[in-house]
Amino acid sequence: MMKRLNLGMLLIILGVAVLISCGKKAVDTDTAHVKMETSEGDIYIDLYEAETPLHAANFKKLSAEGAYDGIYFHRVIPGFVVQGGDPNTRDNNDRSDDGGGGIGERVPAEIGQPHLRGTLGAARTPDEVNPERESSGSQFYFCLATISFLDGGYTVFGNVVKGMDVVDQIATHETDPRDNPIEQVTILKTSLINPEDVPE
Repeated sequence: MMKRLNLGMLLIILGVAVLISCGKKAVDTDTAHVKMETSEGDIYIDLYEAETPLHAANFKKLSAEGAYDGIYFHRVIPGFVVQGGDPNTRDNNDRSDDGGGGIGERVPAEIGQPHLRGTLGAARTPDEVNPERESSGSQFYFCLATISFLDGGYTVFGNVVKGMDVVDQIATHETDPRDNPIEQVTILKTSLINPEDVPE
């Protein structure tokens, strides 16, 4: 009876070990990319870990926690930017406060990377009230084109490695006078993934 029990336990242990070995590789948070699932499709983002470590760490933290889930893109200007990250947009009945909110503390400026098409920048309040040019705790924007006149003024901390067509699609939405898309474009879920898990 004891031998049968031991053999049964051994088979269970072996089965669990096989399941674990066949499972997905754990995400390396040091090199992780961000997968942003939106109502228009998925966007994959590589963060500038070496150049902007504070922004990269903050964006990964918020993404892993699901802090962006359910937030709408609130500013779309074709040929310029697609902006999101404001929790005020979750209550889309009142659009007057869209763009005025944030999550967490401001992030110290890490300015230096250029605004190229497909890069990810951090939104911030104007110099008059923010001379240190600290970034919003959560608001970000995707550049739809090279925007050189913003260089030196805002922190660029990543770039889209897959899904720029999704960003372009978001930019086609009709907007109100505040550049807020009339039809909501929502961030459904964000997560961290290994670079090798980005689709070809």
